Amino acid sequence: MLQFIFSLLIIPFIPLWVFWSVFNNEKNKLGEGGGLSVVEEQSRQLAANNSPNTPENQSAVANIFPVDNSASSGIMPVKNENSQDLKIWAGSSVAIDSSTGNILHYDNGKNKIPIASLTKIMTAVVIMEHLQNLNEEVIITRESLMVPGTVVGCPRTGFCPSNRMYVGEKVKAIDLMKAMLMNSANDAATALGIHIAGSEDKFVEIMNDKAQSLGFKDTHFCTPSGLEIDGQEAECYSTAYDIARIAAYSLKYDKIWEIMRIPEDRFYSTNGKYMHELKNTDLLLGSLPNCLGGKTGFTPAAGKSLLVATSDFSGKHKIIAVLLNDETRWDDMKTLNDWIFKSYIWK
Repeated sequence: MLQFIFSLLIIPFIPLWVFWSVFNNEKNKLGEGGGLSVVEEQSRQLAANNSPNTPENQSAVANIFPVDNSASSGIMPVKNENSQDLKIWAGSSVAIDSSTGNILHYDNGKNKIPIASLTKIMTAVVIMEHLQNLNEEVIITRESLMVPGTVVGCPRTGFCPSNRMYVGEKVKAIDLMKAMLMNSANDAATALGIHIAGSEDKFVEIMNDKAQSLGFKDTHFCTPSGLEIDGQEAECYSTAYDIARIAAYSLKYDKIWEIMRIPEDRFYSTNGKYMHELKNTDLLLGSLPNCLGGKTGFTPAAGKSLLVATSDFSGKHKIIAVLLNDETRWDDMKTLNDWIFKSYIWK
């Protein structure tokens, strides 16, 4: 009888006890009063998983960072204690310190999704590492001109204010690099891939081998341009975190970023017969302080994406910020960069 009465008294309080236990466990995970936020905890775990001290990542991380001498000099980004977390309404977003690899902002940064023309950053890296002379002549093939979307002369489908390239036309590799990085031209990226590797598929193999050698396990490229292959869309992916690290690696090639800062340009076929005009797709050039360059991306599967590199006013500390699947990418990139340089100091 006493046990029955005791049960009646205790049972109503069991849910409260369970709730309190769970609450305390979560609180202990994040730290007492003012502990790690969800974003900071995600960043901490991601950084730990990609730490040079993690055996499987040691060689890969060593290949990427430091990009310059900041890490070896002991200079690191440190977050201000009174800085609040920033929420960006992108599908995923990441910002890293390009020298050390430290994560400055992280939100779903390991989501595997198509990255569209942000792929061209890796394409540019492979070109720089496999092409000895950027002034060498490239013959435009029919295959390279069959790609859809943005192409030389047509910044969008059906709108062609300048000449398209022609089958058999000969142009310099450096001009195709400009068309690919400034104008995001898919035919230029494809033509360079075919020129270097003999076919688009073989060039993509080189891209994926490079990604693997640098430890990018969540990345798989399908084309030099970033266009997905019909019926194989699920095989064309990367993450905000991986593409940020690819971009950080690419900073070792000044020519890539020099090109991405050119607002507009034109180039001619090597015989001078055809002229092609180029305009940079990065709308933040000239409006984002200390912008080192950027790359836009869009396909229906990937959504609107943006990658930008900037530096602080000293020019010593460079960051890479990536927004994937973000309808308000221009405003969000300004907000993210402003927040980073207000929230961190390097010491």
